[in-house]
Amino acid sequence: MIIDLRSDTVTRPTPAMMQAMMQASVGDDVFGEDPTVNALEEKCASLLGMEAAVFCPSGTMTNQIGIKVLTQPYEEVICYRGAHIYKYEGGGLAGNSLVSVRLLAGDRGRLSVDEMAAQVNADDQHYPRTSVIALENTVVREAGSYYTLRDIAPISAFARSKKLLLHLDGARLFNALAVTGDHARDYGKYFDTISICLSKGLGAPVGSVLACKKEFAKKARRMRKAWGGAWRQAGFLAAAGLYALEHHVARLTEDHQRAKKLADCLRQQPYVASVMPTDTNIVIFELIPSVTPAAFLEKINAHGIKALVFSATEIRLVTHLDFDDAMLQKTVDVFSTLRF
Repeated sequence: MIIDLRSDTVTRPTPAMMQAMMQASVGDDVFGEDPTVNALEEKCASLLGMEAAVFCPSGTMTNQIGIKVLTQPYEEVICYRGAHIYKYEGGGLAGNSLVSVRLLAGDRGRLSVDEMAAQVNADDQHYPRTSVIALENTVVREAGSYYTLRDIAPISAFARSKKLLLHLDGARLFNALAVTGDHARDYGKYFDTISICLSKGLGAPVGSVLACKKEFAKKARRMRKAWGGAWRQAGFLAAAGLYALEHHVARLTEDHQRAKKLADCLRQQPYVASVMPTDTNIVIFELIPSVTPAAFLEKINAHGIKALVFSATEIRLVTHLDFDDAMLQKTVDVFSTLRF
């Protein structure tokens, strides 16, 4: 038995999801004729309180399109210094949108109005024009820390007061909602573009959706085409996304509970220096100086467990649809008996 905790992207479609995929009605999405893609886009737009949505292959693409449609070259985006759009998307902000980035520390990646207030550039030809604030919910680099809508409302008001636009990297938004109890549809009141990922915690095999105001949807489709992301008979994949939204959201709390148990176990181990607060389904921990991430992986790999090196001293674990209680118990047993 292999236990893969590197990411929540490693899941396989459930038998019921596969059945939904195989029964999907399809057509050519470039012509707007795939009924299942259309249904997915309509559902996501409605779900997030937005006017339109565009189905794309990846969360990186939806993030990059989201920033592209909100900016012009030589402008600047404000975001957390460890934000996925900046740190883990291959330099796409510079290459795709020709924008610079103002990086902020945040509170475990969560920005505040107080922190941003002095970071909006003056209208001066020497500086890039600040045009967008980008938030991430949950924050992958900070072990799944999350914003509530109460946190987001003042940021949105600040952005509007400064004539700035607001993008949300909501790759794991539903993990945040599972904790906060906020309603997804209320997000549309605060953001201009929202990216959600169907292939992370929700367990679809591929796909993300960019929900946006109608004024941005046409440009988003143009960019999707230009960047090679236009689909043909994509309804088979869209059906997986629809199934995930209908059947895999409520169970996210199970992933959170298992993540907390892993974190509790790790805090008791002599080879662990510290464990970040575990708010959702991501566990990040630091090893003591005498134990390298490579040495740790070698030990757990021998027991059929996979994890991800997250820095020179850190390991990341992510719980997901394919990680059950039996796997949790085995992992806890292995972690509890490791010696270095």
